[in-house]
Amino acid sequence: MQKDIFIDSLVSAFLTNVHVGLQIPDEHHAQSATVKGDYAYFHYGCDGLDDRGWGCGYRTVQSMASWLFYNCSLTKGRGLVAPSLPDMQRALVSMEDKPAHFSGSREWIGTFEASLVLDYFYDVPCKIVHVRGGGADLEQVAGQLREHFERHGSPVMMGGGADNSSKGVLGACSGAHGNHLLIADPHYYGAQLERAELQRRGWVRWTELSSLDHSSFYNLCMPQTGSMLKTFK
Repeated sequence: MQKDIFIDSLVSAFLTNVHVGLQIPDEHHAQSATVKGDYAYFHYGCDGLDDRGWGCGYRTVQSMASWLFYNCSLTKGRGLVAPSLPDMQRALVSMEDKPAHFSGSREWIGTFEASLVLDYFYDVPCKIVHVRGGGADLEQVAGQLREHFERHGSPVMMGGGADNSSKGVLGACSGAHGNHLLIADPHYYGAQLERAELQRRGWVRWTELSSLDHSSFYNLCMPQTGSMLKTFK
């Protein structure tokens, strides 16, 4: 496959580690775990492609890919910070997951396609966790997410049914005030903001699990880095 290298030439200007500085909910009485290591924040239009309304899943995958690039000893994809949106579409067509007309389209992707893309470009498998509904079912995954961040350290992609907006999950916290997820929202579109301004506007935030759509199922895509993970300082 011909690789689109345009995104790699831009990524050095992107914001990294956009969650840094956010206070953990219920800081003194909570169990929490967050992403380890470095990653770049990808969002609508960050590379000049206007993908509003359909590209949020791709952007979350790009943030996850950048984390793999920075933090793993990869056997494949070592020179690729993140695949572009056309890269991902062509890959899914070549794997015969999508028909030929998918390449160049404005069709979105979910957590299953995310797992295929990360395995294709980086040879990193992903675990897909299906949550039947919001509310009590979703509350039960907070501990599983904390365990993931402690063991693997990577961002997680979250998508759903009725709530089909892709979310990057960077942490989980459980305490007296309930369960919270640390969300990197890829739906921001516009000029690059400073980290503090992204946080102030809520594009990077702690979100109560109970506030998510109780009528929606959710899927989580969790990269399984295993022995590829570098040692964090």
